Amino acid sequence: MRKIAIPIILLIILLSVSLNAQNPSAREIIEKVDNNMSAVSRVFTSKMIIHNPRNTRTVESRSWSMGENKSFTEYLSPPREQGTKMLKLDNLLWIFSPSTDRIIQISGHMLRQSVMGSDLSYEDMMEDPHLLNHYTGKVDGEEKTGDRNCWVITLTATSTGVAYQTQKIWVDKDHFIPLRKELYAKSGVLLKRMELSDVLRIQGRWFPKKMLFKDVLKEGEGTEFQIMDIEFNVKIPDYIFSKASLKK
Repeated sequence: MRKIAIPIILLIILLSVSLNAQNPSAREIIEKVDNNMSAVSRVFTSKMIIHNPRNTRTVESRSWSMGENKSFTEYLSPPREQGTKMLKLDNLLWIFSPSTDRIIQISGHMLRQSVMGSDLSYEDMMEDPHLLNHYTGKVDGEEKTGDRNCWVITLTATSTGVAYQTQKIWVDKDHFIPLRKELYAKSGVLLKRMELSDVLRIQGRWFPKKMLFKDVLKEGEGTEFQIMDIEFNVKIPDYIFSKASLKK
């Protein structure tokens, strides 16, 4: 009996090792997510559809970003918001309002306020983190999202400069795109949920063109964020990321 048992135990061990070797680590998965979602630079036009309890409204904008630290957005419509501009440099954010012809700086707790009544905060609009720079991950298991097989990963912040201490993400096994996210405060309270869809191959990477944000602490059906067009790794003039550009 002992002679038979030993090979069976060895077979189980070898099979376990083989399966583990086939499964990527959390770091490998996150790195592939970063390769899809992050870029040296990008320029895109987007539509934000805000579903409030009483009404639904749409805001269109054009955005330029460079890495994690520079971004500029100009709102195109509706007329009430047209000409409003936002500039982010590192951890600083300025907004120009054409109705008052003033530039104001948003900082501190004000960064957590809603942007134009949406489910996105100024922090959400400012953040485009390279996950490996700010989080460590742990694979919790596997789960289906819709018809897609996903890795379920918990991300824990390793730096203080992020809006969410913990994230739980469902990463498509084939495309390495997060299809669902849960975003948590340092206290462990769930703050927001995200669903990402319309994943397309764009300039050699997979990228979601639709995102649904839901602030679980407020009423309404959430805010849809739709990418109308996008270009990655394009040259952006330096003047775009200057305070002077806010009034141009």
